[in-house]
Amino acid sequence: MNEVRIKLNQLSKEYGENHAVKPFDLEVKKGELFCFLGPNGSGKTTTIKMMTGLLEPTNGTVHISGVNMWKEALEAKKQIAYVPDQPKLYPKLTGSEFLQFTASVFRLKEEEFEERAERYVRMFQLEHRLDELIETYSHGMKQKLSLCAALLHEPKVLFLDEPTVGLDPKGARTMKNLLQELCRGGMTVFMSTHILEIAEQMCDRVAIIKNGDLLTVGTVDELRQEKGSEDSSLEDLFLELTGDRETQSYVQEMEDYPSKGIRE
Repeated sequence: MNEVRIKLNQLSKEYGENHAVKPFDLEVKKGELFCFLGPNGSGKTTTIKMMTGLLEPTNGTVHISGVNMWKEALEAKKQIAYVPDQPKLYPKLTGSEFLQFTASVFRLKEEEFEERAERYVRMFQLEHRLDELIETYSHGMKQKLSLCAALLHEPKVLFLDEPTVGLDPKGARTMKNLLQELCRGGMTVFMSTHILEIAEQMCDRVAIIKNGDLLTVGTVDELRQEKGSEDSSLEDLFLELTGDRETQSYVQEMEDYPSKGIRE
């Protein structure tokens, strides 16, 4: 039986009367590349922050490889890494200094740090920019540096929030290939994304959330069977499940309206 790396039990978050995330259960196993999908403001980032120990849940529990995130936080956080959509880096450090600082936090041996840092830095073609201050980096470069730092201690679970935002096509392809390689090696990747094509091509399973309510979890084929539509793309399924298909049809009508008016 595959080891469960992430286990959520009745996890929820409330702000007064606002239910940002409604109670739900979820398990993600070792080696899975799991995609978390939803419209803007649906609760994706809030959920990830609860899972990574950055935001305390109103109710429910988060376990990482059997360790309770909120009762044994230090032990749980040793097993994870998190790359947010807007990397929070130290602007007055160079890229090299930031990587060295990260390695010191996780008490990596010098040879481990050098081997891993060189591998990931070369992979994302950052080796010629490491001596420059982070404040001079583009958003895409900061994303790449954050991912390099996140992987230094070889986490069991990697959380990524919109990881391809700001990346050029080559960087996005490199990340895609790397994530698939890491999962084959046994790492679990939990990724939120708004690019449905990436989710359909890469992920073993997807979850769709809207207004804090987890609507469905499964493989793309399972979602197709659930909706009785074997030929549907993930985009079609997403629009149908989130109720946005009607909105899309309306937008298309508005786009066509001017040309109709001219013909008439």
